[in-house]
Amino acid sequence: MPFTEACDKRLHYEVHGEGEPLLLVMGLGADSLAWALQIQPFAERYQAIVFDNRDVGRSEQVEDDYEISDMADDTLGLADELGLDSFHLVGLSMGGAIAQELALAAPERVRTLTLCVTWGGDGRWGREQARVRTASVPHVSYEDRVDNLLVLTLSQELYENAEAVDYMRNVMLQHPYPQPAEAFLRQASACGRHETCDRLPSLSMPVHVIGAEHDLLVPVWKSTELAELVPGAKLTVIERAAHGANLERAEEFNRAVLDFLASAGGGLSGTTPT
Repeated sequence: MPFTEACDKRLHYEVHGEGEPLLLVMGLGADSLAWALQIQPFAERYQAIVFDNRDVGRSEQVEDDYEISDMADDTLGLADELGLDSFHLVGLSMGGAIAQELALAAPERVRTLTLCVTWGGDGRWGREQARVRTASVPHVSYEDRVDNLLVLTLSQELYENAEAVDYMRNVMLQHPYPQPAEAFLRQASACGRHETCDRLPSLSMPVHVIGAEHDLLVPVWKSTELAELVPGAKLTVIERAAHGANLERAEEFNRAVLDFLASAGGGLSGTTPT
């Protein structure tokens, strides 16, 4: 399994396919396995790179608090280690927050920016949401934490399919690298402090915002707000989708990502990554 010491943090990563580099950044409490339904279709057109953020999966766990910008530094460090001078960047939820910070810090490196079910900042309301939503985490079992995440990220319609929900629940409960509660809290706390709204208008690369109409974690109006902050940004809202649209509505999600990248001039098969 490949690892890199990006920014002095040991990060697990995987590279799939060939073509222009496409760097995928996952969200809170999830690792590269959460891109399972994206890897194959993306790798058919791109060199798709997935990795585990600090404090999750097979990457290094830390002890001190950190910011979203620190995780952006990790991501950029991984790109440096892989020799990627520039790349397409896709971030989902917390990964979208990380992608924003990376694009703001190194805009010349980002060919296109795709921000999925994410937000630009929430001020005091966001910090309080993070505190309230995580208050019970130290006091509940991992199983209860999984159940809570499923309710927040899957749709009402899917819950009528008990077999599908049970399957996803069992996959999460059998995860070989479960995230410790303290690591989840560090990530969630960083999310609560994420603020880029005042800086987003400076972005000039092609930007695509993907929202989910029935998202409970990141309401769709936050996607609209985000798209309005970035000059020329494209907004796509997946109808009746919940926060976990990349899993529950993978075909529509993948098509939205790939169609935008193609329209922005990316994805020529066989292109040598730079």
